[in-house]
Amino acid sequence: MIGQFGINMLVPLFVCSFVGMFLDEKLGTDFLVIVLFFVGAVAGGRNVYRFARQILSKDSEQSAYLHGSRRSRGGTDERKNNKDKQDPV
Repeated sequence: MIGQFGINMLVPLFVCSFVGMFLDEKLGTDFLVIVLFFVGAVAGGRNVYRFARQILSKDSEQSAYLHGSRRSRGGTDERKNNKDKQDPV
């Protein structure tokens, strides 16, 4: 999971930097690499934030389910409903 955070941050950073270097070389400029570097940093930060939020929401859902506090929309415990639906063996 820690490696995934690094990948989510570094890939957009490197891609934008290399595109900036390529465009600077083709267009004869020297500022696009800096601009695209910051665009890549913002995009990478956004990716890391979204990934962390996704992980935290999954953890909180699993924790709530394990502690028995997860309720369906009707206000009843989902585990009770599942027990009632099972056929006796």
